Amino acid sequence: MKRLSASTTPLSARHHQRELGTPGIVHMGLGNFHRAHQAVHTARALAHADGPWSILGVANSSAAVAEAMREQDMRYGVVQISPEKTRVEVPAVHADVLVATAQPAAVAEALAARQTRIVTLTITEKGYTYSPRHGGLDLDHPDVQADLRRDAPTTAVGRLARAMQRRAATHAEPISILSCDNLMGNGDLTGRLVREFAAQLPETERAELLDYLDRRVSFPNSMVDRIVPATTDSYRRAVAELLGLRDEVPVPAEPFSMWVLEDRFAAGRPAWEHGGATFTTDVAPYELLKLRLLNGTHSMLAYLGALSGCDLIAESTNMRHIADAARRAIFDDYLPTFTAPAGVDVENYAAQLFTRWANGALGHRTRQVGSDGSTKLAQRVPDPALHHLRNGRMPHHLALTVAAYLCCMAPPEGFEAGPHAAAMVDPARERLRAAATSTNAEEFVAAALRDGLLGEELAEHTDFRRRVAEFVDLIATHGTAAASAEAQQAG
Repeated sequence: MKRLSASTTPLSARHHQRELGTPGIVHMGLGNFHRAHQAVHTARALAHADGPWSILGVANSSAAVAEAMREQDMRYGVVQISPEKTRVEVPAVHADVLVATAQPAAVAEALAARQTRIVTLTITEKGYTYSPRHGGLDLDHPDVQADLRRDAPTTAVGRLARAMQRRAATHAEPISILSCDNLMGNGDLTGRLVREFAAQLPETERAELLDYLDRRVSFPNSMVDRIVPATTDSYRRAVAELLGLRDEVPVPAEPFSMWVLEDRFAAGRPAWEHGGATFTTDVAPYELLKLRLLNGTHSMLAYLGALSGCDLIAESTNMRHIADAARRAIFDDYLPTFTAPAGVDVENYAAQLFTRWANGALGHRTRQVGSDGSTKLAQRVPDPALHHLRNGRMPHHLALTVAAYLCCMAPPEGFEAGPHAAAMVDPARERLRAAATSTNAEEFVAAALRDGLLGEELAEHTDFRRRVAEFVDLIATHGTAAASAEAQQAG
């Protein structure tokens, strides 16, 4: 079977027919989400209007996707999957790819290049070397400390700061840095972290860089939303069946895709509004809608599902006690904590979420959604939990979410969390296990929260800690159904 390439891609599968010139966008984080989301929206924008908007994709350390894309002339298929139909689209928007750890000089040159007008990022929450405990750049992180002393940085913030420093010293062309990760105020946060890095540099370097950041660099906020599972052989077979071609790096995705952006670009942008994006002066309500209703509840589905033996999110959604808990989390614990965007029907939005989660054809796994929970939950749980606690109400389903996460990461003695929980990857797992070894549930929860898991204020809230511990005990002794029933009765 022929390989997917520029010459073999069917015209009917391409989003656009433009010739790609010099990249105007450098994207950091060549993972599945970028390739099924920003790349697709950009390809659709190019179908509407020409422009210098091809993408130079930068993988951090893994060369597998980059090498396969090179062998396929930068082509790959987006396998759009629903229970009714599967289709394959080819964005064809990447001009080249690099691997940062193997080609640091080339990456630095691309970020600093005069023709680069936008840098986009999907590096996951942990990629920002952000410290929730200190509320800013983790200056104690050894990689951050090393980046402050060297010209070839390894952290994303370090790479951005050093590239902006180089731009300021050479041509000072304006540029926009656009975070597309699940962080509240992701643009504002990215700008703050880059400035905090710059502030640590010697005075001879600091002043020029900070001046350039203030005058010539914009950091728009954005909200991104599309469920993108990991690639498996089943998606390679789908491309082979539908296109008659071999694709080593297809990307599966649900039909739904949403992108909301603040229209604050210093050097132009693609016509993303014609590629399905929404522009607004205030991204925050959309961010909260997604971060809490989708992401927060998604975490609950992953942890309760994994503990109930579910490999897939769809299986978890189809378990009645988990689906009921998810609905209560949405309507009791999350929705009262923010104002939804104008024009959004939250009842319809919530119903749509359950339809998306129940898309079993997508194969979205609980272990994928549940990984890196120590970083994800810090963005999703503390603010809504504290909103309720300050108003004299216990957010039972948020406490249940935290308890299910802790049972996945550090199962109580005698409790088997199961293979799906064990397969979750989390930088906090070992220290949580250490905290759980010789303590009861309440002491374990106190130790876990005081280790910076969900911030200082929530860690010191005795009633919340006690409620989480009660759910840990319930899950360990009677299972997730009993814990879910208790949360619903109490709520």
